[in-house]
Amino acid sequence: MVIARTLFAVAALLALSPAQAQQVDKVTFATNWVAQAEHGGFYQAVADGTYRKYGLEVTILPGGPNVNHRLQLLAGRIEFYMSANSLQAFDAVERNIPTLAIAAMFQKDPQVLLAHPGQGIEKFEDLKKLTLFVSKEGMASYFQWMKRDFGFNENQVKPYTFNPQPFIADKRSAMQGYLTSEPYAIETQAKFKPKIFLIADEGFDSYSTLIETRREIVEKKAAMVQRFVDASIIGWANYLYGDNKAANARIKRDNPEMTDAAIAYSIAKMKEYGIVDSGDAQKLGIGAMTDARMKSFFDKMVRAGVVKSGVDYRKSYTLQFVNKGVGNDLRPKK
Repeated sequence: MVIARTLFAVAALLALSPAQAQQVDKVTFATNWVAQAEHGGFYQAVADGTYRKYGLEVTILPGGPNVNHRLQLLAGRIEFYMSANSLQAFDAVERNIPTLAIAAMFQKDPQVLLAHPGQGIEKFEDLKKLTLFVSKEGMASYFQWMKRDFGFNENQVKPYTFNPQPFIADKRSAMQGYLTSEPYAIETQAKFKPKIFLIADEGFDSYSTLIETRREIVEKKAAMVQRFVDASIIGWANYLYGDNKAANARIKRDNPEMTDAAIAYSIAKMKEYGIVDSGDAQKLGIGAMTDARMKSFFDKMVRAGVVKSGVDYRKSYTLQFVNKGVGNDLRPKK
């Protein structure tokens, strides 16, 4: 009878799902802005149980104005953080901050410049004919690259205060924006479709929406980190190509100002421009990063005077958890 009971217990254990058979790790992932479709893959992995299947109980902590969750990562209060672009990873190395980029969910930075239609602005260089509304952050980063590689001039720039009205009123102007947000705002408020210039398609090859964690977590909990990255990748594949209704409901719960129309617009633009799933990600999987891409962007930022040449950018990221083709089977069959 003892042997029979033992065999039954073993059989019952083997019948458990992976999430049931292993200890569930509780982790917090903090975003850098309020909930929106640009965070959809992470919400998807919560909503459809993917994180749970990978032995994780994930809490998403939305960001917002005057909120700096990156400090909470450094203080050890959270495990993962969503950083905006590769420049933040380079800055961490320069300042000796012990963080690492472990996946790049956006292959293209969604930063755009918007122009009025019917003004003869057909290519990126044509924007040099216009007044540009650019923020302080933009002036310190991508505009320095625009000066260096395209010959833009600071004299044509006026401060962008995240108010589209000056741009709407001046047809001979262009405005910075986010591909998935500002064009939609212009269409709904001003009733015209702006010309869209995605700076990533002009050579600004920063990664965006990267997952960051602390070096000590990578060293001590690599298996848990791998599960979080894999589940997040699957979440993004399912958000883009599967049923995302539950994820969108959670986004609207965390951000009641978000609408179905705005979410649908964002998803459509992410697909149209290959923000998440293009380039290296097509073969290596969503979240892909490569040494060559990191070097290319670093070199451009050094030439533009944005980053110091002595920074060892190779310490800013690791390829340990990506480029494994995770989620490639979830794409629609062509």
